[in-house]
Amino acid sequence: MNSVRELNTETALHFGPYAFHLRQRLILDGDRPLRMGGRALDILQVLIERAGTVVSKEELIARVWPTSVVEDINLRVHIAALRRALGDGVQGQRYIVNVPQRGYRFVAPVAHAPANAQVSLDSAQRVQHNLPARLTPVTGRDSLVGSLVRQLPVCRLMTLVGPGGIGKTTVALRVAELLLQHYRDGVWLVDLTTIDDPAQVEDHLSRVLHLQVGTSLEVLSDWHALLVLDNCEHLHERCRTLVEALLQKAPRLSVLVTSREPLRANGETVQSLPPLTVPPRSALLRVDEAMGYSAVQLFVSRARARQQGFTLREQDLPVVRDICHRLDGLPLAIELAAAQIDALALVGVQAQLDNCFQLLSLGRRTAVPRHQTLKAALDWSYHLLSPLEQSVLQRLAVFKKAFTLEAATGAHGGAIRPARLAQGLQSLVRKSLLSEEQGSGATHYRLLNTTRSYALEKLEGSGELRAVEISYARYISQAGRGSGERVGLQLVE
Repeated sequence: MNSVRELNTETALHFGPYAFHLRQRLILDGDRPLRMGGRALDILQVLIERAGTVVSKEELIARVWPTSVVEDINLRVHIAALRRALGDGVQGQRYIVNVPQRGYRFVAPVAHAPANAQVSLDSAQRVQHNLPARLTPVTGRDSLVGSLVRQLPVCRLMTLVGPGGIGKTTVALRVAELLLQHYRDGVWLVDLTTIDDPAQVEDHLSRVLHLQVGTSLEVLSDWHALLVLDNCEHLHERCRTLVEALLQKAPRLSVLVTSREPLRANGETVQSLPPLTVPPRSALLRVDEAMGYSAVQLFVSRARARQQGFTLREQDLPVVRDICHRLDGLPLAIELAAAQIDALALVGVQAQLDNCFQLLSLGRRTAVPRHQTLKAALDWSYHLLSPLEQSVLQRLAVFKKAFTLEAATGAHGGAIRPARLAQGLQSLVRKSLLSEEQGSGATHYRLLNTTRSYALEKLEGSGELRAVEISYARYISQAGRGSGERVGLQLVE
């Protein structure tokens, strides 16, 4: 969030029928709060600060996205959203005009007044939350976030699923930020990593909502609020029961869940988070074209934060593309890799990926424990698996590329019965540790490279690596070289 240098944050800025309360980050049309995203508010603050003068696109981008690489289209989208929200151009009233080749200018008269009791702030006072301050911009998720913001108030229960490090919490918090002004009774983050006992879930929720512990859920019956239940996978059954009860007792409540598997609750809409987009290996790209891919955007943004003056050059593109590919477009992995740019330089970061497990152990001290390292994120998932699931995951580490159930069965050499193996595969898919793809008349499965490195280390630690390799090699030999290549089988090097 950018602070306005020349305006007191206790000031209310009046223009047209609107009052912009800087401290609350709220625009009121009379007593009605306008639904407006955080970036749009940032842009409006800058324009009002310089009301009557032209603000260049470059200055707006630098002020609103100080640490990000942003295209002009992003600015235009937010300006358009601002104009729609303010009714710019309706009945001849203009607020923001485009000055061709120069930038934008706020043209309406602006009056400064103390944010006192004469302006109705009932709506502002009801906008409550416990969301943490966002320290970095959200990269590559604008379209998804916009879709979730539109859907959530209607569908009421949305679960974001995906593997550790894919950015579920980041997306959920951004959606929550943008919906702050929609919910009369606020937006509340319920971090479930702080508790292990399912019996504590309701009491934990009560404390977050500043309710007396033991209070019946009936007290929420009139609430118009959004609850963000973050990291539900280890309390899966209890969370499902609680969410179903909440939605039944509080018809104006919405719930946004993050989990590595769906709750499978009544009325649940499941949204899988995809990886960030990565440039194709075969394409010859210019720098501006490469920057159109969100994985590259994130890498460059985080590299610039670590190394002043970092610039992506044409000769760097093959290395950056390779890094993003080998990290599967996984945001946490890309951030951890980019954080090493000042110590290792680009080629050093690329070379480090040959020992992917070393990357898994690199940390971010400011993050919560499960997000400090990729290993911590994978440990969190692994410890929630059954012994069967752990065994299947370990043995799948011999597959470097996509594989079929038939290949997995053959490579296991009868160590796990086919029916149990199929059950384990499907369970790992549900828990976001294995991806499932349909193609060529068969279902193919694939491990992320970071997950595979983790599973391989676990397999080696179990003492069974050599036996699994032998079983795998025997299967490849029997299946024949052509069949092996068709399903993408490669022996561990």
